[in-house]
Amino acid sequence: MRSRRVRRARLIGLLTVALVAVGFGVTAYATHLMRTLDLNTVDTRFSIRGAQERPDDIVVVKIDDVTFDQLELQWPFPRHVHGELIDRPGEAGAKAIAYDVQFTEPTVPREDSALIRAVERADGVVLSTTEVNERGESKVFGGEEVVERIGARAASTVVQSDPGGVLRRFPVSFDGLTGFPVAAVEADTGVPVDLGDGGGQFPWIDYRGPPGTFESYSFSKVLRGKVPDAFRGKVVVVGATAPSLQDFTATPVGEGHEMSGAEVLANAIWTVENDFPLKSVPGIVNIALIVLFGLIAPAAQLRLRPVRAFAAAVALGLAFLVCAQLAFGAGWIVSVAYPLVALIVSAVGSLAVSALITAYERQWVRDTFARFVPESVVDDVLEHADESLRLAGVRREGTVLFSDLRGFTSFAETLPPDQVIEVLNHYLSEMSDAIMDHGGTLVSYMGDGIMAVFGAPIEQHDHADRAVAAAEEMVSARLERFNEWIRSAGFSEGFQMGVGINSGSVMSGQVGSERRIEYTAVGDTTNTAARLEGMTKGTTHEVFIADSTRAEMVDGGRLAFVDEFPVRGRSAGIKVWTLSGDIVAL
Repeated sequence: MRSRRVRRARLIGLLTVALVAVGFGVTAYATHLMRTLDLNTVDTRFSIRGAQERPDDIVVVKIDDVTFDQLELQWPFPRHVHGELIDRPGEAGAKAIAYDVQFTEPTVPREDSALIRAVERADGVVLSTTEVNERGESKVFGGEEVVERIGARAASTVVQSDPGGVLRRFPVSFDGLTGFPVAAVEADTGVPVDLGDGGGQFPWIDYRGPPGTFESYSFSKVLRGKVPDAFRGKVVVVGATAPSLQDFTATPVGEGHEMSGAEVLANAIWTVENDFPLKSVPGIVNIALIVLFGLIAPAAQLRLRPVRAFAAAVALGLAFLVCAQLAFGAGWIVSVAYPLVALIVSAVGSLAVSALITAYERQWVRDTFARFVPESVVDDVLEHADESLRLAGVRREGTVLFSDLRGFTSFAETLPPDQVIEVLNHYLSEMSDAIMDHGGTLVSYMGDGIMAVFGAPIEQHDHADRAVAAAEEMVSARLERFNEWIRSAGFSEGFQMGVGINSGSVMSGQVGSERRIEYTAVGDTTNTAARLEGMTKGTTHEVFIADSTRAEMVDGGRLAFVDEFPVRGRSAGIKVWTLSGDIVAL
């Protein structure tokens, strides 16, 4: 019954842990409680994947420090300079020019005209803006009419960084205006981008690598015609990279350095060109992982030992990280933080529940063993117990002791039950203390009879001497004290007792069912000890000690030979000894 209660308590505890882990994981996922942590795991996956092969169809033109040194101009540059720059890749056969400089406010008319004419001469020019009117139209060159008339296109470069300022996604449109990367690809291919399976309104940017991954040239060198063959058939992204222009942002691949806006746009354009290769798995997959990881650790605790189950949970977590990285390499982003948190909560909680249940069970077993083995050897006994806290059967050389109180049955018939139990408990307490004080193990009580074994379950080289010493104390000091108590209580004039002791091979261990177990010792040694105790009846001796016990004793000289007696169940007689001076009046 107790075993069932323990299993039920363990099951309830583990089920509670599973529900808490799953509930917490799903709630945290639904409320984005650990969004920053989860996004950081994406950055780690980028870092593990490392830099990819450099794209050969996108080039960055950098407005960098070299440009400022060589042109000796102040920012913003006169617009005819931008116009001259646009002419260079346009003349070199660029398929699209994505220009990340805003031209929303008019400047000197001739400067504005020079830039507009240059844009008109080139093919596939996309101009950036962060401003739109109430109709979702850009203000580049004063309005959409001008931009459309010259065959160009304005697109939004508005971005929204994640918590921590890291830019991982871009909007495909903003306030009704197409996003800059999408517009650049449409200018390149001449066909609309299919956004149906592109990862939603804010797809992931599949960064190709850290800053400097894309082929790039200084604005001033391009302006002076020093790279004439670098742009044919490519998308050219023009943007600021000089620190003084402050167009930098943190990215998952920055390696401690922020990336320029122009390079971010180049990565986003590559992402759109390649049909958004990096996508989040459906939310139901993440929820399924959370539920699975919340349940698997408690389930493992039901089948495996606690430490092994915890190790299995750790191994599962590591395997999941490997799988998440492989999925990332295949273009799928799996939520990592939430399933792992569910796994950690369930694994630690399950281990704690198992530890508490085991501690309780071990304490119960300790208390149980302490009732029939000396307190000093309880820990040794438990060390020999199996994982179910049961003592496995062992065969040892030991000594078995049986004792019985003479005349107690007829005495008990004269007293009320409560007084009989009181007398019996007093007697058993005295005798049990004598046995356990000498290192014996109490096996069972049989009414007023006692069975004990020395040398099991813990091996004792002096088991025979211990048993004889315990018997000597039982029939002298302990019995005398008990009889004094009996007489003072007016129950009786006192009792005599019989003790049988035999040594030999003893098979001992726990026996019983799931509802009840007890420790016992069986075999011929036990049977002979019981018969020796019975043979003391009608003799002048209280203690009969087998010759096998005397042979095992270190100090056998204090025994007196009685006789050789036939013993039922044995073909040969047995030499019997007793304690010196052990003669009682019948």
